[in-house]
Amino acid sequence: MSGAKNAAVAIIPAALLVDGVCRIENIPKINDVTLMLEIVQEMGGQVRLLDDTTLEIDARHAQNARVPYDLVRRIRASCYYIGSLLSRFGAAQVPPPGGCDFGVRPIDQHIKGFEALGASVEVRGGFVYARSPGRLTGSVVYLDVVSVGATVNIMLAAALAEGQTVIENAAKEPHIVDLANFLNAMGANIKGAGTDVIKIRGVPRLAGGSYTIIPDQIEAGTYMTAVASAGGEALIRNVIPKHLDGISAKLMEMGVEVEEYDDAVLVRRRGRLRRANVKTQPYPGFPTDMQPQIAACLVRAEGTSVITEGVWDNRYRYVDELARMGAQIQVDGKVAVVEGVPHLTGAPVRACDLRAGAALVVAALAAQGVTVIDGVHHIERGYEAMVRKLQGLGAEIRCRELPDADAMSFAQ
Repeated sequence: MSGAKNAAVAIIPAALLVDGVCRIENIPKINDVTLMLEIVQEMGGQVRLLDDTTLEIDARHAQNARVPYDLVRRIRASCYYIGSLLSRFGAAQVPPPGGCDFGVRPIDQHIKGFEALGASVEVRGGFVYARSPGRLTGSVVYLDVVSVGATVNIMLAAALAEGQTVIENAAKEPHIVDLANFLNAMGANIKGAGTDVIKIRGVPRLAGGSYTIIPDQIEAGTYMTAVASAGGEALIRNVIPKHLDGISAKLMEMGVEVEEYDDAVLVRRRGRLRRANVKTQPYPGFPTDMQPQIAACLVRAEGTSVITEGVWDNRYRYVDELARMGAQIQVDGKVAVVEGVPHLTGAPVRACDLRAGAALVVAALAAQGVTVIDGVHHIERGYEAMVRKLQGLGAEIRCRELPDADAMSFAQ
């Protein structure tokens, strides 16, 4: 497995806070990382690739430039530049973030945190303007809802603030811990990451250093569901099994065998999948980023399954695409009722977002005939070399540039 996407897109903006050179290892080669690095370069930071998975960022001469709109609108994590720019320069001018469209994703909790640290924030003319008259000042911030993005942004803003900042009801995801570990490796003073109370004691400066990003739990979970969907077995290496507990437990409930090793999991599926009920929750619950993929498995399970989305408002847009392949899913608000079917049939479908695209791949691996998935740029935002990795497991899959008119004939 590659480095964690969600950790990488938080650590790259954090590099702007470092008064030195950051060497970052296990960087995933995905489009979202490329965009985040382009933003650093637009600001005058230097990025040097050392090999396929290692790079250096030197942001000592970066300028507090307006973050380019055309880059920001394509990625949600661009909002992390508000926290890092505000912390370093005392001002930030960033367009509202883009990324996958599956419901309203306000940044009110981010703004609440910035204001608690002494910044003024307003949204006008398509930009978020944040400004501090001097050095930010530590404070207690209670998040009304558990928010990964707000937790990251407040950590970035507080790293160089004066005094102590306490984030209560903080997110506990593995990439929150990874960001804290990165900042601490550069000289920050952050304690409690991975719990619901994070304490950040501001420091005058961060020095350079080296850091290795954790493996991607969602990438690993996606390949686990691919095995569950298609059958067979796979040894998935370079993972932290503890991060996969919620995913492993649900797959085992569905009849999939999962064996844990130090840094790998062996996944095996022999018989037909069993029904299961799934509710997405903040970590350590079942991750919302795995909801479409688990649905792609449950469509072929025996019996009726119920999926409850506990994080986002509109994450079922992929359901119509699975229905084109023969899936039977009824959606009512945040609840989807899945009736298992004996088989799926290949069809032309379109990826509407990152994880929905991955779910279509998972379903296609088990479908009869050929499935053509359009919109694969969504998938490439978060999965490194998916085609090559699946080919290595025996999948008949390839990526081709096709004119729209040829997609149907290719499917036939």
